[in-house]
Amino acid sequence: MKACLDAKVKRLVFTSSAGTVDVAPEGKSLYDESCWSDIEFCRTVKMTGWMYFASKTLAEQVAWKFAKEHDMNFITIIPTLVIGPFLSPTMPPSLITGLAPITRNEAHYFILKHGHYVHLDDLCEAHIFLYEHPKTEGRYIASSHNTTIYELVKLLKEKYPEYNIPTKFKGFEENIENVEFSSRKLKELGFQYKYSLEDMFVGAIETCRQKGLLPLAHDESKPNGKPNGAA
Repeated sequence: MKACLDAKVKRLVFTSSAGTVDVAPEGKSLYDESCWSDIEFCRTVKMTGWMYFASKTLAEQVAWKFAKEHDMNFITIIPTLVIGPFLSPTMPPSLITGLAPITRNEAHYFILKHGHYVHLDDLCEAHIFLYEHPKTEGRYIASSHNTTIYELVKLLKEKYPEYNIPTKFKGFEENIENVEFSSRKLKELGFQYKYSLEDMFVGAIETCRQKGLLPLAHDESKPNGKPNGAA
């Protein structure tokens, strides 16, 4: 940020995370840009990903402090779980979480209980949109779909019946309601999302299969029908 200030950069778009918004003792039915995660709660509970949630929250708060002190044209974009095709040779962290029902990575189920998703390409377009738009300020949530873990596994089982995907999750009631991550502020500027939830997951799974990161089907000889190497 100091380098941007010295170079007289006109606008800085900072990529934050949904982990800066919704990690707190008391849950809400709707989250928007005014919400912040509770860093002390993260440190106390130490849930999966707690260091990431705490560090991203601290980083954004420090960035806002610096921007205000130096009167910078500063914007943060807050993506939810980013799903879609990818270029890296290994599975991105967001997909380790998003595809947890297929890999049976139970430590990540709590994140998917009330899931919020955005396609990688939509997120890239949102960055460009916010950088170019003349009237932007503050934080912007980038999230196109809210869905429960039960709705997600229904979609996954319909598209990929060859995987032994669980339909029951310990501690999760079956009639849980969606929690909304509101992208209203971004959409009111005129931004439009292009991709469906199905687009996201089909793109991600097909890329994983092409790279050998997911098997073409579960090995039923393995405990719980897990793929080779699954947690």
